[in-house]
Amino acid sequence: MKSRRLGILLALTLLMAGLGGCMKWDYVDMEDFDATGEGLFITNEGNFQYGNATLSYYDPTTMEVENEVFLRANGYKLGDVAQSMVVRKGVGWIVVNNSHVIFAIDATTFREVGRIENLASPRYIHFLSDTKAYVTQLWDNRIFVVNPQTYQVTGYITVPDMTMESGSTEQMVQYGRYVYVTCWSYQNRVLKIDSTTDEIVDQLTVGLQPNSIVLDAYGKLWVMSDGGYEGSPYGYEAPTLWKIDAATFSVEQSWKFALGESPTELQHNGDATMLYWINNDIWRMDVMASRLPVKPFLEYQSTIYYGLTVSPFNGDVYVADAIDYQQPGMIYRYSEDGQLIDSFYVGVIPGAFAWK
Repeated sequence: MKSRRLGILLALTLLMAGLGGCMKWDYVDMEDFDATGEGLFITNEGNFQYGNATLSYYDPTTMEVENEVFLRANGYKLGDVAQSMVVRKGVGWIVVNNSHVIFAIDATTFREVGRIENLASPRYIHFLSDTKAYVTQLWDNRIFVVNPQTYQVTGYITVPDMTMESGSTEQMVQYGRYVYVTCWSYQNRVLKIDSTTDEIVDQLTVGLQPNSIVLDAYGKLWVMSDGGYEGSPYGYEAPTLWKIDAATFSVEQSWKFALGESPTELQHNGDATMLYWINNDIWRMDVMASRLPVKPFLEYQSTIYYGLTVSPFNGDVYVADAIDYQQPGMIYRYSEDGQLIDSFYVGVIPGAFAWK
C-alpha cells in the first residue's frame, strides 16, 4: 500500500476494524522448488480485503519467472496485502500487512519455517541480530520488537505525539547502533532509535509524509516526502527530497518538487552512489549532485509505475507496473543504461522486491 492510496486506505482501515482482517486458509497440493543461486522475489500486494496477495520469484540468469510460489510451496495462500520482504541468511521474511503476520520461508524451497503473529498492521522488518528485529506498523503508535528465532513479540517502542488513528512508522535504515525510521502517514518526522536501549533518542522534522529512506555510501540519509494529498486535514505541500548527515542527524540540503507531484520508492544502486525513485517517470540522481535531474532515466508510459529496485549485482533496474490495480501486474527489467532486457507478468499489484 503506497502513499498515493492513503485517502482510500483510511476508510478501508476503519472497515478492517469491523471485519478483523480475517483470512480463510484454503489448502491445495504442495510443489517442490529448488531455487539456488541469485534471484529476485516480488511481493504482489493483491487487493485490500480480498486475500489475494501472492509471491513471485524471478531468476535473472535464465529469465524465468514462477508465480504463486508461496501457495504452490506451502499449500495455502499468502494472505491479505503483501507489503514488503527481506531475505537474511537464507530466510525470506514476508510482511503481510492486513493478515497481521510475517512469514519466514526458506529462500530456496519457499517452504514456511515459521511465522510472527499478533502484529497490529506490519509494514517493514529490520534485523538487528539473529534474536532481535524491529517491525513498523500502520495506524499504530508502536514499533514492535520481535525475536526472529522464537517468532515472538518481545516488546514495544512507543512513538511520542502519535495516535493510532493519525500516524504510522514506515521504512528503516541503520547507521552504527542507531536505527532511523520514517513516520509516514499524516506525519513529518524521522526518528533516531538507540538499538541497544530501544529508546527514541532524537527526531528530525522533514517534509510532510516521508515515505522512503536510504543510506548512501558516504553516511548520508536520503528521505523522500510525498507532501500529503489535496484535501488532507493534516496538510498538503510540495514534495521534498532531504539529505541528512547520519552522524550529526542534521539536514544538509533539501530539494522541492512541484506541488501535486508524487515522488516515492526511493532506492539506491549496489554501491549506494546513485539514487532512483518513481515520480510518474523513473528518475536517477548521483548522491554527489547539487540539484535534481532535469531528464528522467526512464520515461512515463501511461501506466502505473508502483515498485522499484536496482540489482545489487549488476545495476539492472526493475520496475513494477500495477497497470490498473486489478489484473496481474508487469515487471520491466532495464539495463543500467536504460535498455529493456526483459518483461514478465506477476501477481496483482506488484509493489516490493527482495534480492537473495
